[in-house]
Amino acid sequence: MTTRKMVFIDTSLCTGCKACSVACKAWNDLPAEKTQLLTSYQAQGDFTPNTWTYVRFREEYKDQKMHWNMIKVQCFHCADPACLKACPSKAIYKTESGYTLIDREKCIGCGYCGQNCPWNVPKTDTKINKTSKCTGCIDRVENGLKPACAQTCQPEAIKFGDYDKMMPIAEARLAELQLTNPKANLYGNQWMGGTTYLYLLQDRPDAYGLHPNPSTPIALTIWKDLVHPLGGIAIGASAAAIACGVIANFVRGNYANRAKNIAESHDEGGH
Repeated sequence: MTTRKMVFIDTSLCTGCKACSVACKAWNDLPAEKTQLLTSYQAQGDFTPNTWTYVRFREEYKDQKMHWNMIKVQCFHCADPACLKACPSKAIYKTESGYTLIDREKCIGCGYCGQNCPWNVPKTDTKINKTSKCTGCIDRVENGLKPACAQTCQPEAIKFGDYDKMMPIAEARLAELQLTNPKANLYGNQWMGGTTYLYLLQDRPDAYGLHPNPSTPIALTIWKDLVHPLGGIAIGASAAAIACGVIANFVRGNYANRAKNIAESHDEGGH
């Protein structure tokens, strides 16, 4: 039986060498792309159909020192992925090991997966109408090998193994780091049903350019979990419910404003 996997990324050990992104390109036969220096040592600004992982650099000057926040980013491979829920062609699926994959044969390149991903990871090649993202090196994993990024990471900032074994390692490392840095935190296990890629951060998520509270868009959840399963009959009821909600909020807002105006007029009259 296949067990759930985890990739644990310890940002406190990352040196920003970018070997992980090079290994990803090499293993997956992804072509090189022209880049330019954006900020600090960062030359890659976002994911592309041919760039599935890159190192993001953030600088912060505090306590009279320059602090570097370096992080490798890629698909998080959520347990409850918004991209899967958004895909109209059922091209996105989950594996028993926890990875979220795209079936290129079924993909129609609509881009809904990327639009609904809280980290905007999947990218569509409009020339061929196909969407791509990190596969977690599933071909390596299923053959008992580490993902290419984990295999090449010299400072061992990227660790790989069974989820049940890696989580205690991540929690122990967090406790160790918090002895000297109370801001240290784990990022990923509390979002989107839990993520296959788990991060140990030394600062708040937005200091790394990460979404502070990633979630599936409410509109997508309503459509896929409520309206769509019930069919056309439910559409009218749902639309009515939404309309009632909007009206109720409008009424409450007007009432609150009127009450505020009355209170202010009384105050002025008292003076």
